[in-house]
Amino acid sequence: MSWLKVATALDPRFKDLKCLPRAEREEVWRTLSEMLKDGKPASQPSREEMEPEPPKKKKMALLLMGSESESEDEAPSDNTQDRYRVEPSVSIEACPLQWWSAHTVVYGKLAHIAQRYLATPASTVPCERLFSLAGHIVQKKRSSLSSENVNKLVCLSNWLREK
Repeated sequence: MSWLKVATALDPRFKDLKCLPRAEREEVWRTLSEMLKDGKPASQPSREEMEPEPPKKKKMALLLMGSESESEDEAPSDNTQDRYRVEPSVSIEACPLQWWSAHTVVYGKLAHIAQRYLATPASTVPCERLFSLAGHIVQKKRSSLSSENVNKLVCLSNWLREK
């Protein structure tokens, strides 16, 4: 469900999240903010989780070492998400992928995340139709068809249906 909420927030037509209760809206934006900081979807494990923990002596030595600048570890705050939130919503007829493509330069990482989330097909109906068509083509009487011929027949059937 969180995946769908993030995808809704990244759709410039529905980014106001009026379809969600007010209490859930800020949680969606927090999740998106974490994704921007990490540069990856929230479901993927972080690099630290995947790597083994360093030995205790090495960790203590790193903690004792000082740095010349205290702000060296802090990344400058990125206001990309804030700029996106205050931008007016686009019309319902607009294509969100085209909108993000046009605004890639302005939003950078956020545009990349949006294109990944929004490019996912909304349903599995096209895939189901393809499997159903292939099932009709490959029957007991035609079970010796090569995979190449099955692909050709599926394409031909699809082309004939379009005409």
